[in-house]
Amino acid sequence: MEYTTKAITVRYSETDQMHFVHHSNYLKYFELARLEWLSDLGISYAKMEREGILMPVVSVGVNYKKPLYFGDTFCVKVTLKQLPKATLDFEYLIVNQNDELICTGHIKLAFLSPQSQRPMRCPDFLAEKFN
Repeated sequence: MEYTTKAITVRYSETDQMHFVHHSNYLKYFELARLEWLSDLGISYAKMEREGILMPVVSVGVNYKKPLYFGDTFCVKVTLKQLPKATLDFEYLIVNQNDELICTGHIKLAFLSPQSQRPMRCPDFLAEKFN
């Protein structure tokens, strides 16, 4: 299952002294894509947290291919690698306005019980959305 964001424009504040997007911002772009996808599926991350479902990041990686510059537009493609159990494994591709590959990445989130601070299974309502 996959989702591609609407076009996003690089803001000046996201760039560094070398005039391209600072490496830390790519994780923010991944998060933006993930939250946009959940919202598109009718899932509120804020509501899940209020209901006691926490999803901390437990693993992350980014491979940079080309830089993004101020004013560039890009899309983030996010793919769920497998149906969720106790984790959600996402892969990401960022492609610019010229359809050039900017970077790839992955993020693993775990489901965590706020009471026990221990892993828990993916809630049924969420698993159903990804089927």
